[in-house]
Amino acid sequence: MAINPIQMQHGLSLPDFLAHYGTEAQCEEALKHARWPHGFHCPKCGGGTAREFTRGKTRYWECPACGHQTSLTSGTMMQQSQLPLTKWFLAVYLLTQSKNNVAALALRRELDITWRAAWLLKHKLMEAMRQREEGQPLSGDIRVDDAYLGGERTGGKPGRGSENKQAFVVSVEMRDNRPQRVRFDPVDGFSFVALKPWAASALMPGSTITSDGLIGFEVVRQLGFEHRVKIAPKGKAGTEIDAYRWLNVILGNLKRSLSGTLHAFGYSKYAARYLAHAQYLFNRRFDLKALIPRALFALVMAKPCPRGRIAHFHGKTEVET
Repeated sequence: MAINPIQMQHGLSLPDFLAHYGTEAQCEEALKHARWPHGFHCPKCGGGTAREFTRGKTRYWECPACGHQTSLTSGTMMQQSQLPLTKWFLAVYLLTQSKNNVAALALRRELDITWRAAWLLKHKLMEAMRQREEGQPLSGDIRVDDAYLGGERTGGKPGRGSENKQAFVVSVEMRDNRPQRVRFDPVDGFSFVALKPWAASALMPGSTITSDGLIGFEVVRQLGFEHRVKIAPKGKAGTEIDAYRWLNVILGNLKRSLSGTLHAFGYSKYAARYLAHAQYLFNRRFDLKALIPRALFALVMAKPCPRGRIAHFHGKTEVET
């Protein structure tokens, strides 16, 4: 098998990461550049100058035009966090440079913080990625399929009706017979009603959609897209035909990444974040070194999301290994 140059990237080594982001001062400067790459910009009035001062251990910028005071993290996904920036940056490194998912338990060990703090930190990072990805529709030649996360619960409903399963659509944008970008979108089901909002937000007008015979995907034709139906043979042969080969490879890698790392999570509650994490990394896989600054930009651009909005702890529901 030929070597895939994307998979063989060196990425950012741990020594290189520590050389660039090993101290709190280095992290502050990197975060400052991510938030204000062209110089300070007042979030209230848009002014371009500021007076800097320190209160306690926090650095502030005060706009002389309107008097508004802001810190590097206020108004961002990192707002009100008590963790040092070095721990945030190390979490970003671990979640972007690993080929597979990283469990909150592993983050707890690597960062030397509590499990709850690690879980919240991970979900805030994934939420920033989700917000960054939600407005990025696919275009051109798009292959789609229906899929599920989760399994049956003892005593629960069997098959696709299981309360522990989350339906989602996997979509792959193809170019020169190679995958370029993906989307993993949770949906309420595969009826016309459930798939119409997905098609309107995930697909660019003028695209050509290829799907199997699932009747729900006919909604794309109703919305004006060109729709091609390619019925796949049963069994393994159906996963290897040209129309769906890459789609099935990507879907298989996604499920292995999740099941190989996470013992369990609330599928219906948190699937959107776990899927967005995988989607974010795949769509930026061409330059692993750039993932750190890009993830920092996602963090400072994301809307603040306090713990109460991130999660309601449910004991064993959120167990990761």
